[in-house]
Amino acid sequence: MTGYDVIVIGVGGMGALACRELARRGARVLGLEQFALGHSLGSSHGETRLYRRTYFESPQYVPLVTRALELWRELEAESGRTLAVETGLVLCGPPGSAVVSGARAAALAHGLPFDRLDARHLGECFPELSVPPDWEILVEPDAGFLRVEECVSVGIELARRAGAELLPGTTVRELQQDGAGVRVWSDAGEFRAERAIVCPGAWASSLLGPLGRVLEVRRKVLLWLSADAAAHRLEAGAPAFGFDAPEGFVYGFPALAAGVVKLAMHSGGDVVTDPSQVDRSLRAEDTAWLPAVVARHLPRITPEVVRHRVCLYTMTPDEDFLLGPDPERPSVIVAAGFSGHGFKFASVIAEAVAGLALTGAAAAGVRFLSPARFVESVAASE
Repeated sequence: MTGYDVIVIGVGGMGALACRELARRGARVLGLEQFALGHSLGSSHGETRLYRRTYFESPQYVPLVTRALELWRELEAESGRTLAVETGLVLCGPPGSAVVSGARAAALAHGLPFDRLDARHLGECFPELSVPPDWEILVEPDAGFLRVEECVSVGIELARRAGAELLPGTTVRELQQDGAGVRVWSDAGEFRAERAIVCPGAWASSLLGPLGRVLEVRRKVLLWLSADAAAHRLEAGAPAFGFDAPEGFVYGFPALAAGVVKLAMHSGGDVVTDPSQVDRSLRAEDTAWLPAVVARHLPRITPEVVRHRVCLYTMTPDEDFLLGPDPERPSVIVAAGFSGHGFKFASVIAEAVAGLALTGAAAAGVRFLSPARFVESVAASE
């Protein structure tokens, strides 16, 4: 049995950067990953992820995402690789749209720049996009996307460079509080540490005891569609976009390859009982919403799927993250339940969990995400 300062369980987007942050602070770090490093079976794959600061979910996230972007830029400087690409983001919705009004409220609360367009001006500025005449449109000029696999790769590279030990192909079977520290039983043996950070995405429930019961995993499908080769061109300044459509919230990206545009439905998703047994094929119901959305909003795209990927959302009841000590095991730091909007925060989550693991201090901006908010509901379910 080998001892460490911190064991990180799950070396995806959150875990890789957490290993790097801990190691650069001088901690003895072990990262345990059940699959290959950089795998595509969870939530840290699929080419791109949006980043945005006009955060319609809640203005409370704005300081965190602002800090996250600062940290992504620092990681770019350290690695010499491009991670965050500024494209602007166009958000559209019908009158009273929760998405548009929420984004506007976040922008006003934090003094963020944004522009408002009407449908006519949208067509003039961005002919690839279309909305009904009465829809509201908000443009966030400094939003963009993260290159998700590149972010994970950089996290792994810099974690190892800083001295973290990473063990892929190692499944954790049990995690226990052991006095003031923790014990971890895995396929590679038994390990002991002062703290553990649990961030295995859709596999978190099995390691979180009663707290794990608040999490629900959903199957989500990412689609790459055929488009006019001259449309949505990243190099021509095409923006990322989102529609608060009747079918649900649909979002997409500029084309990274000519004639191919990524699109996804954020809303809904089938509940997954076992994340290791997910149907990764493309089913008819996965694209049932597609023709109507394309016809209404994307005049230069056809509803022809070029390729697809399946990823997993791990949802909390309030769709806010779980970030902080496990209420029953204070030596276990939880970073889970990112509810489909967490990846952009991976850099600042790593900073937060490193602080919690090494000093016990949580930054003020993450306190609203404490797992302790579910103590009563967990107790009621027993």
